[in-house]
Amino acid sequence: MARDYYEILGVRREATKDEIKKAYRRLARELHPDVNPDPLTQERFKEVTQAYEVLSDPEKRRMFDMGADPFAPGGGAGAGGFGGAGFPFDDIMNAFFGGGQTAGRAARERARRGRSIKVRVELDLAETAFGVTKDITFPTAVLCGTCQGEGTAKGSHRETCDMCAGRGEVSQVTRSFLGQVMTTRPCPQCSGQGTVIRNPCPDCAGEGRVREKVTRTVQIPAGVEDGTQIQLAGEGEIGPNGGPRGDIFLEIVQRPHPIFERRGDDLHCTVTVPMTAAALGASLTIETLDGNETIDLRPGTNSGQIITLDGRGSRHLNGPGRGDLMIHVTVETPSKLDEEQENLLRKFAELRGEDHPPGKFSPGQGGIFSRLRGAFNTR
Repeated sequence: MARDYYEILGVRREATKDEIKKAYRRLARELHPDVNPDPLTQERFKEVTQAYEVLSDPEKRRMFDMGADPFAPGGGAGAGGFGGAGFPFDDIMNAFFGGGQTAGRAARERARRGRSIKVRVELDLAETAFGVTKDITFPTAVLCGTCQGEGTAKGSHRETCDMCAGRGEVSQVTRSFLGQVMTTRPCPQCSGQGTVIRNPCPDCAGEGRVREKVTRTVQIPAGVEDGTQIQLAGEGEIGPNGGPRGDIFLEIVQRPHPIFERRGDDLHCTVTVPMTAAALGASLTIETLDGNETIDLRPGTNSGQIITLDGRGSRHLNGPGRGDLMIHVTVETPSKLDEEQENLLRKFAELRGEDHPPGKFSPGQGGIFSRLRGAFNTR
């Protein structure tokens, strides 16, 4: 026998099964290869795991206490020794670190994590720009108030499965040309849970949770955009049998605004002014997210010009400051004039020498025929 397994785990020879399990969990988390990849530490980790495999099994522990080697050929653990046939190394790793290598291990975990859910949150532009505290209501799975997650009826409790003695799995030893091979599978009676419910809770049917609508108060940060997702860790559905909660993902949906279009943290809008105001200049009252503001339209403003109001856009999500408000100017030309207006406008055109305008063409912006002619000339 290589070493004293009790000494390896640092427990008394009279240690209970729970004490052995706690000692192994502590050492395994400290020595696991994902935490400490040092080769010497990995050897120590294998040694600790081998000790736990022997001392956690009543039959193997009895053999060890009698002086027999459980890993010797014919000793009850298979001919391969540590990591060989019959040694459930993957089962032990999955039990403590959530691995998925052994079929049915997930079924043997009675308390499983709850499902994460997605909740759509509709907000106005000002709410996404400045942030808001919002009450959201959604259906989810919550702890059963009758059985407090146990799944049993009042006055009753879960009972240890008599088929697997509470281990959640059953083993079968067969002989092959390799020696004795131990096959482990989930217990068919308790579905790998180790316990059975004789009298299930009438409200949750033994699941330990019920579905209902709940309301949560959440803080939406300033600067979120349409499509932004916010994760609320541990606020989702509670798992079966009192398992930990999943997450909530809030999906932000921004309602269309009648005036502003948001592009990043900047806001854009269009203001239409008559040609007289564009020519002579004017003072305009503009609506912003901060209230109404007055801006000066310079004389000679052309259609398509942009007036920028700094810091009147949305707040930045990941930093101080705000975007800008971009005002796009459209100059409106009158389509209907009475006789007096038309005469005045013609007189104005004569004064400016624009009663017979020749028209101005910029390079590359001629009519369709000039573009076709240019295309043929390039050949």
